Amino acid sequence: MKPEFPGLSPLSIQKDQPIPAAWDFKPGSGVVLLVPDADRKVIDNTPWSDALGERLSAHPKTANPVFLSMPGGERAAVVFVADQLQTFKALTLARKAIGPLIADRVEEINVLCLLDNEVAAGEMAEAFLAAAHAALFQLPKITGKASEPNSLKAMSYFGGLGNADFEYAEATAEGNNLARWLTHLPGNYLTPGIYRELAESLARQEGWTSEFYDRDKLEELGAGAFLSVVEASPVRDAGILHLQYRPAGAEGKPLALVGKGICFDTGGSNLKVGGSMLGMHGDMQGSAVALGAFLAITRLKFDQPVDCWLALAENHIGSRAVKCNDVITALDGTTIELINTDAEGRMVLADTLALVSRGKPRAIIDYATLTGAVVAALGQRMAGAITNRREWVEPLIQAGERCGERVWPFPYEDDYDEDLQSQVADTLQCRTKGPGDHIYAARLLGRFVDKEIGWVHVDMASSGTHPGGLAQIPTDLQGFGVRFGVEWLKKVADE
Repeated sequence: MKPEFPGLSPLSIQKDQPIPAAWDFKPGSGVVLLVPDADRKVIDNTPWSDALGERLSAHPKTANPVFLSMPGGERAAVVFVADQLQTFKALTLARKAIGPLIADRVEEINVLCLLDNEVAAGEMAEAFLAAAHAALFQLPKITGKASEPNSLKAMSYFGGLGNADFEYAEATAEGNNLARWLTHLPGNYLTPGIYRELAESLARQEGWTSEFYDRDKLEELGAGAFLSVVEASPVRDAGILHLQYRPAGAEGKPLALVGKGICFDTGGSNLKVGGSMLGMHGDMQGSAVALGAFLAITRLKFDQPVDCWLALAENHIGSRAVKCNDVITALDGTTIELINTDAEGRMVLADTLALVSRGKPRAIIDYATLTGAVVAALGQRMAGAITNRREWVEPLIQAGERCGERVWPFPYEDDYDEDLQSQVADTLQCRTKGPGDHIYAARLLGRFVDKEIGWVHVDMASSGTHPGGLAQIPTDLQGFGVRFGVEWLKKVADE
C-alpha cells in the first residue's frame, strides 16, 4: 500500500466579524479571547466583564493562557498578548491555547480580538490558524483501524485582524504537514524509490516539471561522492530528483532548494551501535522540508522560478560498502578521503550542490539533519545556519525571527580548511575527532558551490525534533524550515 499525503484538514474560516454584544456561542464551542497584556482592563468594557472577571481572578496573573469554563458550556482560553511580540512567541501562545480546545473536540473555535495593536492582532490571527492546522494534522500510522476524525470544522474571527495573511498561514502549514508526514513514515514505506514516486506524483498534480538522475546517469556524470554512499544498497533506486516551478511570465535565474534525503542510515562501515540506529528513517528530513517549502511557494503563487533538488539514498552496510581512507572523486573532480562513512550526508549533498551549481541559480538554500555538533551548540530550539555571504548573517537571524523558525549563524572562515588537509586527496571528508563538525561540514560542502552563487546551509539536526512540540507544532517532530525557506526565498527575490 502506497502512502498518500492527506493535505490540510477542511476548515471553514469566517473573519472580520464585529465583536458580539453578548456571550452567545453554540454550546460546546471553543472561545479564544485575545487581550492586550498592557491593558487587561479592556475586558471591563465588554458585555461579558462580570463573568470573565470573576473567573480570571481565580488564576495567577502570570498564567498565560488561562482556561475557563463558561456558563453556557463553552471552553474559553484567555490569551494575554504583548504589543512587541516575536512571531515565535505568538505561535507558541497559539499552540498552547488551541491544543486543549481541540482536545476537547469542539466543532468551532471563535477568536475574539480585543487588541488595538494591528501588528499583534494580525500576528495572532495567523498564528491561531497555523496552530489549528498543525494540531489537526494526523501523522501517519500503519494500522487497520480507522483514525478518529477531527471534530473542529470552523474558525470564526471577531474584531480587527490587522494585516493577517491567511493564505500564507495555510500554505506554510500544508508544507509543514508534508514535511512532518514524510519524515514520520517508516523506512520500508519511504524507500528512495517510493519517495521518488510520491514526489513525481505531486509534481504532476502541481504542474512542476521533473527530472531524475538515476545511478546510471550519476555514474556517467562521475558523481563519486553520492555513489560512494549507495555502493552497498541492494536496490538501485537512489538518485537526485530535480523539480522545477515556473510561474507564467517569470524570467531570470531560479532560486534553488536542496535537501538531504537519506531514507535510512545504518552508518555504513562505521556501523551505528546500540540505539543510535533508531529513528534513522528520519534522516531524510532535510529533503522533506525542501519539498514542503517548494509546495508552499507554489500555493502562494510565488512570482519567481524555483528549483527543488532532492538527494534520495540509503546508507547500507554490505560487502560493497566503502571504507575509511578510501578516496573517491566527486562530480566536479574533487578527490575526497573518507574518514567516517556515517558522515554520508555531506557526500550526497556535495555532488548535489555541484550539480545544482552547474545551472547557475540565483541563490541556494540547503537543508540537512547533518551533525550532532550543531545540537551540542544550540540545543533543540533553533537550527544552525552557515553562509558564504558575510552580509547575510544578520538577515538570516531576522528572517528566522520574522517567520518564527529561528536560526543562528556560525562562522564560515577558510582557515578551517587547514584541518581538512589530506595526504592522499584534495580534502578529508571530515576530521577524525574534535569539536566544530558542523563548521567543517559546511566548509566541505562550500567547495562544491560556485563562489558567484549566494548559498545558505541549514543544519537542522538541532531542530528536527523537540519533546512536547515547539512554536505552533504540537508534535515532537517539527518539520522545521518550511516557513524559514519561504521567508528566505522572498528576501532574496526582493534583492
